[in-house]
Amino acid sequence: MLEHTLSRFFFIFALMMAPLVMSSAMARPADGFADLAERLTPAVVNISTSQKVEQRRSRGPGQPPFDRFFEEFFNQRRGGQAPSQKVSSLGSGFVVDPKGVIITNNHVIEEADEITVTFSDGTKLDAELIGRDPKTDLAVLKVSSKKRLPFVPLGDSDKARVGDWVIAIGNPFGLGGSLSAGIISAINRDINAGPYDSFIQTDAAINRGNSGGPLFNMRGEVIGVNSAIISPSGGSVGIGFSIPSNLAKTVTAQLQSFGETRRGWLGVRIQQVTDELAEGLSLGKARGALVSEISPDGPAEKGGLKVGDVIVRFDGKPVPTMRDLPRIVAETAIDKPVQVEVIRRGKSRMLKIVTGRLEEASTKPAVEKQSQEKTRSDDDESYIGLTLQSLSHENRQRFGLGDDVIGAVIIDVERDSAAFEAGIRPGDVVSEIDQRAVGSAKAAVDALKAAKQSGRNSVLAFIRSGETVRFIAVPLTD
Repeated sequence: MLEHTLSRFFFIFALMMAPLVMSSAMARPADGFADLAERLTPAVVNISTSQKVEQRRSRGPGQPPFDRFFEEFFNQRRGGQAPSQKVSSLGSGFVVDPKGVIITNNHVIEEADEITVTFSDGTKLDAELIGRDPKTDLAVLKVSSKKRLPFVPLGDSDKARVGDWVIAIGNPFGLGGSLSAGIISAINRDINAGPYDSFIQTDAAINRGNSGGPLFNMRGEVIGVNSAIISPSGGSVGIGFSIPSNLAKTVTAQLQSFGETRRGWLGVRIQQVTDELAEGLSLGKARGALVSEISPDGPAEKGGLKVGDVIVRFDGKPVPTMRDLPRIVAETAIDKPVQVEVIRRGKSRMLKIVTGRLEEASTKPAVEKQSQEKTRSDDDESYIGLTLQSLSHENRQRFGLGDDVIGAVIIDVERDSAAFEAGIRPGDVVSEIDQRAVGSAKAAVDALKAAKQSGRNSVLAFIRSGETVRFIAVPLTD
């Protein structure tokens, strides 16, 4: 009876699991990846580069004087130049146009004097650099050939899902065309590699030399450009990252058309919305990008955007977090009118903004703060571990504040206070509390007290620190 019951149980369990087994078998080719490899490998290339660098020799006290004499003599005969040597590096790439357009990583060809592309059949061609973009680590090369070159299509990386099968083909450790298989482990990964991070993470083996190679889906479409790994040993530990093909499409198209990138620009400085800030902004939950500064006469200012607005949708695309906005704006066409949804004082508003073009801005050095010794006065106001003063000629000079700065300056912060833990420091200026301007130390403290008396645990404050402005959720505890 027991054996019959167990047999019946396992029969029912097998029926329940059958769809999962069939689905897995359908997702992964029954014969492996051989057909895909045979079709795709000819379009994947090895990239070798060489760079001339000056060879420096040590001239320590142990070097014989005649050696130094002859070295200096022959350097003068060469025009004063030190001998140089060639440094080589290897990487991968793939052809996306039969006319010879190749995509790879910027770091593969950066500062190269010569670039050579080798195909799987042994054909070697010299490559010309069309353009490169360090911010996304992408580059476009061009080779000339008398015959039509094999190529692979760029797919839609937005359709990639965690768990999908993928294969990577490249040139690991200079061994030549190699294939590895795995799954997508995660999407939209931020690894702090640049301002537009949105990597596909995979456990397919990616090693040194795979950089610039393609990551394929099971339809043979490129959905990523292999770019980075996390590894304590330098070899694959199953954590590799690929640039999404949709980002690569936009960047490489601009590099081919203009030789450079032309990104959309909004003209704002933004910050992450934390749970504490969300409470002060009446958002309900943390989302969007908080506007902390607006460039004068920029697209945002012309479109009516205000400091304190939270951008939650841009050109029809949701903005889940702060780091999503720069990428969305950068991919937007220049001079395009877009609809921007913001939350302002808890209410949704729609703005129409015409995007500008992002230029490389020169970074101004931060104002060096002068001595910040505690200098008390009769005007001091203290609350929740903060001591504030109204702005005057004396403390403007002491803290390096311009005449255009308004608010109350913080001259002391108790180190064991919640305000200190929140990042507030002497020399910071409080310009707004609860999204209302404060023009004196008393006005600032009164606003803090009013917020605490209303039963709130924290209050939103707009803080200026040197050249940086930001919102802080100030805890209302001593």
